[in-house]
Amino acid sequence: MASGADSTSSGINVPRLIVGLGNPGENYRDTRHNIGFMVLDEIARRLGAAFREEKRWSGMVAKFSGGYLLKPLTFMNDSGRSVQAVGHFYKARPEQTLVVYDDVDLPLGRMRFRTNGSAAGHNGIRSLIGSLGTQEFPRLKVGISPEGGRPAGERMVGHVLGKFHAGEQTELQAVIQRAADAVLSAVDRGLEAAMNVFNRQTES
Repeated sequence: MASGADSTSSGINVPRLIVGLGNPGENYRDTRHNIGFMVLDEIARRLGAAFREEKRWSGMVAKFSGGYLLKPLTFMNDSGRSVQAVGHFYKARPEQTLVVYDDVDLPLGRMRFRTNGSAAGHNGIRSLIGSLGTQEFPRLKVGISPEGGRPAGERMVGHVLGKFHAGEQTELQAVIQRAADAVLSAVDRGLEAAMNVFNRQTES
């Protein structure tokens, strides 16, 4: 596992802070909006890293040899406050902060790395952009779109806060594993190398 190489000194952008977005509490545990939490739980399991609640940062934090994992406990719309506080304390710049979250424009089973970009309607990313003061942070978007495409209007809230149904479980578990592979590849080899492999794999 990479030992936290610095993107400035090495010329390779290795993430030091891995963030999974979701909502805290039992009511949200298995909802589509919480797929970022699910991916981080799998990464922590593979690394043997244990999450601890850090109330000063309103988040669950786990340390591993290359950096830190964070699950904000602020609820989705205020995620940026926790991410900014943890990143500041551990000196992880926005470009070293990799955010894993759900994307309703990608079908379930698909994922895509991006190095920057707008919130595209995602309230968690909107909060991060506001708190970090930049859109220049990498992210791994994990698809949760239904077969009919992005839900419209009031159906959007019901979809993202709904739980994965039985017919989605196989695809869900597979994409969680691939997303964990992708994040750990970025930590080991750098973001660009991981993007080259995993974005190509998911192209149709």
